[in-house]
Amino acid sequence: MTVTLAAISDTALSLDAHLAAVDDARAGAVTTFLGRVRDHDPDAAGEVVALEYSSHPDAERILRDLAERAVAAGVSGEAIVAVSHRIGRLPVGSAAVVVAVAAAHRDEAFVVCREIIEAIKRELPVWKRQVEADGTTAWKGIGG
Repeated sequence: MTVTLAAISDTALSLDAHLAAVDDARAGAVTTFLGRVRDHDPDAAGEVVALEYSSHPDAERILRDLAERAVAAGVSGEAIVAVSHRIGRLPVGSAAVVVAVAAAHRDEAFVVCREIIEAIKRELPVWKRQVEADGTTAWKGIGG
């Protein structure tokens, strides 16, 4: 079980950097998840123009724990993971979360990748404030 990268970052996230972090000749499969800021939300009355993320000081440690737990629960426990969550103000189109998982087989890569993003949504202490075009804002917490 290997988590090569688990980061909370205030700078732009790079899918290529995450792919490089899980590169391994033993891995026959690599899956990725890229969560982006979108221009709408079911709870928003108007157009969403940005999300502002903030995190608890322990969020990076917790992110690593979530990734390690997902790897351990995988098919073989042999996946390699790189995962990051962005904080700060992100305009529409920006990457908020990047997950890359390499494994010997596709099933494990998909299972681990999905478990990581679901665990992030359930448990990572990161909060977002949604900003609409008219200046309206709304806070969302874990699971939001």
